[in-house]
Parts: sequence; structure tokens; C-alpha cells
Amino acid sequence: MSGERIEGTRSRHDGLSTTALLLALVASLVPLFTVVSGGAWAALAFVLAAVLLGAGYLLRRLRVSAVLVTLILAAVWTAIMTAVFFSDVAWLFVVPSGEAFARMPRLIEIASNDIAVGVAPIDASASLTFLIVGAVGLLAIALDHVVLTARMPLLAGVALIAVWLIPTLAVPRPIDLWAFTLLALALLWLLRTETRGRDRTRSTAAPRGGVGAVAAVIAASAVVIAVIAAPALPSPAAPSGGLGGGTRIDASLNLGDDLRRPAEVPVVTQWSAASAPAYLRVATLTELEGDSWQPDRSRSVPLDEWSPEDAAGDGIEIAEERRTVEVLDLSSAQLPVPADAVSVDGVTGLWRIAPANGTVVSPSTAARGQQFEVVSRTPRPTLEQARAAEASGGPQQARDLPADTSPEIAELAAEVTADASNDYDRLLALQSWFRGPEFDYSLDAPVEDGFDGSGIEAVSTFLQVRSGYCVHFASAFAIMARTLDMPSRVVVGFLPGLPTGDVVDDQRVYQATTAQLHAWPEIFFDGIGWVPFEPTKSLGVAQRFTSEQDTSNEPEPTPTPTAAAEPTPTASSAPRPEEDPTAGTPQATTFSILRVLPAIGILLGALLVLALPALARAALFRRRVTQARRGSAGAAWRLVQDAAIDLGIPVPDSESPRAFGDRLRRDHGAPEAAVERLVSAVERSSYALPGSFAATDGTELTTDAAAVRSGLFASASASRRLVGRLLPRSLVIRPGSTFAEATPLGR
Repeated sequence: MSGERIEGTRSRHDGLSTTALLLALVASLVPLFTVVSGGAWAALAFVLAAVLLGAGYLLRRLRVSAVLVTLILAAVWTAIMTAVFFSDVAWLFVVPSGEAFARMPRLIEIASNDIAVGVAPIDASASLTFLIVGAVGLLAIALDHVVLTARMPLLAGVALIAVWLIPTLAVPRPIDLWAFTLLALALLWLLRTETRGRDRTRSTAAPRGGVGAVAAVIAASAVVIAVIAAPALPSPAAPSGGLGGGTRIDASLNLGDDLRRPAEVPVVTQWSAASAPAYLRVATLTELEGDSWQPDRSRSVPLDEWSPEDAAGDGIEIAEERRTVEVLDLSSAQLPVPADAVSVDGVTGLWRIAPANGTVVSPSTAARGQQFEVVSRTPRPTLEQARAAEASGGPQQARDLPADTSPEIAELAAEVTADASNDYDRLLALQSWFRGPEFDYSLDAPVEDGFDGSGIEAVSTFLQVRSGYCVHFASAFAIMARTLDMPSRVVVGFLPGLPTGDVVDDQRVYQATTAQLHAWPEIFFDGIGWVPFEPTKSLGVAQRFTSEQDTSNEPEPTPTPTAAAEPTPTASSAPRPEEDPTAGTPQATTFSILRVLPAIGILLGALLVLALPALARAALFRRRVTQARRGSAGAAWRLVQDAAIDLGIPVPDSESPRAFGDRLRRDHGAPEAAVERLVSAVERSSYALPGSFAATDGTELTTDAAAVRSGLFASASASRRLVGRLLPRSLVIRPGSTFAEATPLGR
């Protein structure tokens, strides 16, 4: 009767603890609404958490083993997620097929990219809904085990507070005191209800086996999410006077991930009375350090103290243009401005300019939301003047090459430019060679061939593979120019973009998106200044000065949408699962072994993982049996203690071997004679003087230990015996420890 009263009390209070845990979980998710717009994801997440926690409560009321409760909840989570997101390719609507498993990585990838490029609050796509709902369900299962099985609500509180803090830290905004109060009250109620549910007359409140693993999972997840996921979450719109969120780009020329975004995000627009839109500079990179180019660290001055001078010499025509630039979504402390800017008006906040390269930066103000007018004065030499000028001068670092530069790069540069008689024609020859039939534009080749970088090694591989994107074309051009003793640097910014169809003051508006993120080289000519070139195949406008005999001294015509578009399918054009016309189409019903191979592999892997504890326990068991056969009473007694721990029988440190043996005989079916002999052997080995008794027969010790173990397993329930053999707690729990004193539920 006493045991029934204790279990009944626990079950009744488990209901309150389950309710409190659900409310605490819901409260911890409230700040997520500042990152993701409310919608179906919220309803699905909350309903799934309620179903899982409710199922756990019912299973415990039915006295199901704690480990089985967690496994059953994992199966329920799998079935629900499959029915909601993969029913079209599932077996019986709830059993995931191989195709369902194949879709999951793509969904997670798309959801992660949605987070990376989105602006809070973002709309929850099908992929993002899958990620959020699945994560909430897994968190509910882990918390169910920690709070209602292990009786460790404080650990759950730490995890829930971490979940609450992630969107709060990722999205700069005032602390929501009401949301924090709701979470605090929910956690206090959870602690109160769980504490009242304990019966202190027995050591039932101690953590159970498996808590260490679950605690490690929760702790590791919280750290990983806080360190990695939080910085990737989108930030909300912020006033231009402070640093805000938006699209991020890597100004160190490592643009691969930025260019492979799954969706294009409008970044900047420009309009002008000029005949063509301009390239927009964000960062300038002159120094090649190790495997990458580094943004210049040039001296800067406040914009209002800047007095620019024309770099071109006498006789060089200067084209002055005025344009308006509006930054839509760029999380950067650098303004996108055209080259050769001489004034920037209309920006808010503190901005400085580096006269050496024209980069406009701010120590405290964001580019996002800025709209400004910029005047640029660009040298426009004739073809004859460009051919007469030498590509020399400029800073020394613009001519430096790493010591490990392959001589083959210089040989190739000399070969390509062999027919040219002046520096400008040599550079045009390089430009034409890169844009010619020998090269291809590809975002995938650098990743597949392992050279997705911009340093010497990456350029050497690119010149062999001859397939890459703007980073590789620009870096290779700049390095080859340096082998010809020409000063060069690389610029990161945006292509002019495409016309939007809008008109402002009779001026066409051009818009650049993340797909127009670009890198191009510049070469310094004595008497002219820095001259841009465009080696990237099929992108932008190739450099071309016209002869003084022509009627126009303009570069090539305005790029058409075809010229500005990327020549090959990019990551942004890859079909998303929810947009893929074949994604929701039922597949052919013809059986194929290829469809079930992934499921079979996952099943075999899961079985192997489940079998590992039992295999490790068997090896340890054999070692202790060997020791017992050699006459070690301690090893024989440890076999009995391990069996008790595996079956959930308390093994406290305060209990003597004789008292423990008496309890095993009285309550757990251990044979009396075998227990008596083992206890006597342990007492003699522990307390008698050495040599005062004959050596114990090892065969007898082994036989008695096996008899006691058999009696303990025979008296336990079938479920407890199964768990004790498959998931032996004695692998991680030692006799006399706090965990060994626990009395499990569902025996």
C-alpha cells in the first residue's frame, strides 16, 4: 500500500508539472515572434509540444519504463513530422521513406539561408516551418526527460532561458518585460509543482540514469545555438543613425557563400542623368596576405574635411557625374559609392573617407537606409593616351607578391601578353583571354575542385581548371598583372544592376541585388590613376578606351539585363522544395531497392548505436567474471551491484554489504544461500586480517554471483529486464553515487 501511495502521489503531481513545463516552453518561444512572423509554425509547434508532453504523462501513468517513454516520444515526433511535411512520400503517411530523409537536408539548408539573408521579422516558409517545429518537438522530448523523469527542473530552466535569450540577443530591441515576466512565472511554477511532487520518504528525487547524456545534449545545443545560430539570425530594420541589420557580405574577398545565397535580396538602387549606371565600391583590397586579400587599412578623414584632387594629369579628360544612391538592405559600416567620388551629400551619422581608395566608412553608423547624392570625377583618357601611359607608381604593396608565387603564373601572363607592345594593350589581352572561350563562369566548380579562395594557391588551381566566379577572375587578373610589374588591387562591391522600370526625375532607376555582388581588379597608371578592368566572363562591361578619332569617348554601351545576368544557373536559381513542381508529386509505385536503401542504412545504424551499450557491458562483465574466478570477492560483489543498478535497484553508499544483501533477498528475489556466501566472502576480504582465512574458491564466487544476478533479473518486470540489458546504467553509474541511489519509475 505504501508503494502504491507513493506512485499515486507522483503521478498526480506529474500532471501539474507537465502543464507547467508546457507553459514554460511556450513562454520561452515568445521572443521568437520578433524574428519570425507569426503563422502556422507557431500553432504547429505549440500543438506538437502539447501532444508530446501529454503522451509522456499518459505513458508514465501506465508505468512504462522511463527509457521507453523517451523512445516512444521520439517515434511519435517522427510520425507527426512525417505526416505534416512528408506525407506524399511516406509509407502509411507516418513512416518516413528514403525520399523523405533525402529531402530533409535540403529543407534545413533552405531554412538556414532564409535566416541568413532575411530581415526580421521574416515570413516562415515551408522550410523554416519544418525547422522550427521539428526543433521545438525535440526540445520538448528532452525537457520531458529532464524534468519529469530525472527531476532536474533547474537544468530545464537553464535551457529554456537560453532559448528565450537567443532571439532577444539576435534582434537588438528593448527587453520585453512582459515576456520575461511570463517566462519567470512559468519557471517558478514549474519548480514549485515539481518540488511538491517529490516524496521525501524515499530517495526517488535523485536523477536517473541517462541524465548525463541528455544534460550534455541540452548544454551543447544551447552553446552551439548561442554561438553560431544567434549571429546568423536576421536583425530588424534600424534607423540609419545606428548599426542595424540586413544583408551581410564578406569584404575580404571570400564571397562564395554570399554569391550562393538561395534567394536574391535587393541591396542598393541608383539613378543618374549619366548614360550608364556605375559600379559601386564597398571595399578595396590591396594587400595579399596568405590565402586571401585583406581590406585596406588606409588613413581616413571626415567627409566634411575632405578636399579631393584630381589624380589625372594634364590633357586627360575628366567626366563629372552626379547620381543618387539608396541603400536598401546592407548590414555594413561601408557605403556603396562609385569610383572617383569627390563629394558625398545627404548621409546621416558620422562618416569618413579613405582618400587613398575612395572607401567611405563609419565607426558607428549603418549603410542600411541611407540615401545620398554623390559626385564623381572619372578620368577618361583616349586610347592613345592610355597606350602611352605606363602601369607604374602607386603604393608598394600594390606590386608585392607572396614568396610562394608559382613561376608558372608569371610565365602564363607573359605568354598571353606576348603580342602586346604597351601596358594597356597587355592588360586588354589579359582581359580578353579571361573573357574568351577558354574560361567558364561557375559558382560550383571552386567548391567541387577545392579552390574556393583568392590566394596564390587558389589562383594556380583556377588557371588550370579555368572555371570559377568573379573572385577568381579578379584575383587571377590582379596577380598576373603584378607578375608583369604592374600595380594592382581588387575591389569588392556591386555591379550596376538592372533597370527596375521606375523613373525618378526622368532618370532610370537601376537596382542591384545580392546576385550582383561582385569583385573586379584595378590597375594604376601613372598620370591617369586607378583604372578598372572586367575579366569576369559574361559579367559587367569590359574595359575599353576609345580612340581620339572617334566621336565618343564613352566606354561600351550600358549593359543589358542579359549581360548583367549570371551566365550559369546559380544557387539563387536552384528550385526550392516548396517551389519544385516535382517536390509534391507522388513518385512511381514501382518498387526500387534504391528507395529503401537509405531507410535500411539508417535502421542498421540505429540498431548498432542501440547495441553499443550492451556490447560494452558484456565486455566489462567478462572482465569481472575473470577476476572473480581468480578469487576476487570484490569483483563478484561488483557483478551483483551492477545488476542491481541496471535494474534500478538503489545501491546506496550508506548501506553495508550485509544490509544490502538482506534487502536483495527480502525484496528482489535473490537466493538466500548464494547471498549469504557472497556477503561473508566480501566481509572477510574487507575486514579480516590477511592470511587468517583460506582463499575463497573462485568458481564458487562466480557461481553465487551468477545465481544472485539471475534471481534479481527474474523478479524484475519484462520491460525493466529489457532496458537493463540493452541500456545498462552501470556503465556510467558507480555503486554508492547519487545516481545509484535513485528508485526508477515504472518497475
